[in-house]
Amino acid sequence: MAMTGKRIDNDDVALINTSGAYGMLKGEWYACTPNGLFAGLKNHTVTAHEGGTITVSPSILVRGRPEESWHGFLEKGVWREC
Repeated sequence: MAMTGKRIDNDDVALINTSGAYGMLKGEWYACTPNGLFAGLKNHTVTAHEGGTITVSPSILVRGRPEESWHGFLEKGVWREC
């Protein structure tokens, strides 16, 4: 299942911490997975596209509280789970 993300451009951690959102905070890329886990992207390559979308590689793997995780892709602003 795919989900269209939303780019946040105002350095507001509260807005980036919204499911599907992504943006920069103090010069670093961050994202919030569709299931609400906050992900730092400093170990990923982030490519910005026209229109404000981004593609992140390699895949994003986030582990949260016990038994909570998300693994998938953010491509041209669209989230897709593995």
